[in-house]
Amino acid sequence: MPTTADFLSYTQWAGIITLAFAALTIVGFIFKWGIRFRIVGITGFMLVLTGGLFSLSLVPFIHTVIPGAVNFSLVYDNGGNQTVIAVAPQITQSELEATLRQAAADLYSYGRLGGPSNQLTIRARTIIHPSVGVSKPLLLGQVKRSLAKRDDENMVIEIYSEHFAELPQSSV
Repeated sequence: MPTTADFLSYTQWAGIITLAFAALTIVGFIFKWGIRFRIVGITGFMLVLTGGLFSLSLVPFIHTVIPGAVNFSLVYDNGGNQTVIAVAPQITQSELEATLRQAAADLYSYGRLGGPSNQLTIRARTIIHPSVGVSKPLLLGQVKRSLAKRDDENMVIEIYSEHFAELPQSSV
């Protein structure tokens, strides 16, 4: 994954190329080349690209890895304060807790609207098949975290232990 220093280096190279195209544009207008307006378009595109790369060099990329977390899929996200993730039915309670912490870190965004509580609620569910042809969604737990701070030490994690009894037991 590129770092902010990498994006700063890309910005420098894109800036040099942008200046080269700007000089080529000026030369094109002086000599009345037929492609001078195309070069103006390329220069404008390079300006936008350079600006985008520069903005990526200012914002640090933070990805927190929680040990013990398992893969999850985002099932529902209203873009505000509620999301639902799907996990495998073979998950354990300790894995679910780590996965909920991972999802809370991954799904945090400054742009989310938290409503009056300013909290993001992430629910974890799985699908079980109690009989042939029947599927049943089963909520396993949830986490509530603040949308005001990236590092929320006061996350509330709830594990529904009674629902784990309904999960199919793996034969090991």
